[in-house]
Amino acid sequence: MRGTILLAIGIAVAGWFVGDGFVKGRSTDRFVTVKGVAERDVQADVALWPLRFVATNDDLGRAQATIKQSHQHILAFLEKQGIDPAAAEIQRLEVNDLLANPYRSGSTQSRYIITETLMVRTEDTGTIEKASQAVGELVDAGVVLSSSGGQASGPTFLFTGLNELKPEMIAEATAEARRAAERFAKDSGSEIGTIRRANQGVFVILARDRAPGIMEGSQLQKTVRVVSTIEYYLKD
Repeated sequence: MRGTILLAIGIAVAGWFVGDGFVKGRSTDRFVTVKGVAERDVQADVALWPLRFVATNDDLGRAQATIKQSHQHILAFLEKQGIDPAAAEIQRLEVNDLLANPYRSGSTQSRYIITETLMVRTEDTGTIEKASQAVGELVDAGVVLSSSGGQASGPTFLFTGLNELKPEMIAEATAEARRAAERFAKDSGSEIGTIRRANQGVFVILARDRAPGIMEGSQLQKTVRVVSTIEYYLKD
C-alpha cells in the first residue's frame, strides 16, 4: 500500500515537471516578426555615356573621312560642355561591307557602313546630365547618332558609395524593427525578449522617381533602401 502511494506521488510530481516544461517550451515559441526600413536619397557618382555614330558611303575612303569628322565633332562638343575629351575612349569600331553579305538582296546605294562608339566615363555626373540634353547640337553638326539594340544611347548613372552607407542604414532599420516589435508587444500585453532570427535584407538602389518605364540607371538622383526582417521572442 505504501509503495502504491509513493508511486502515485512520483507520477504526480513527474507529471508536474513535464507539464511545467511544456508550458515553458510553448512560451519560448511565442514570437513576433517585424520589418524595419531605412532609405537614403543619393546622387550618382559615376556616369557612363556611350555615343554611337555611323557613316555610310559607297566609297570606303569617304566613309572613313566622315566617321573621323564625326569623331572630332563629338570631342569638340564634349569640351564645349565642360567634359574633358580625354574621358572619351573608343570602345568599338565596326566596318561592314554590304557586298560581302551573302544574304543581301537588291541593290546597295551605300556599300560601306562604319560604326564607332565613344564611351565617356566621368565622375562629373551633373555635367553629363546637362550635356545629354544638348545632344541635338551633334545632329546639327551632321553627326548621325545611332542606338544599340533598340535602346537610346543616353547616359547611365551609377552610385558606387553603397558600402559607406551600409552600417548606418542597417542600424537604422534594426532600430525601426525593434520599435515595431515593442509597439506590438505593448498592444498584446507582452514584452519583447531576445532575437529569435534576423535577416539583414538586401540593399537595393531605386530610381528616385518610380514611375512606369523609368529605369534606375537613367536617373541621376536615386534612393537606396534596405529592409531588415527580425523575429523577437515574446514573454509575459
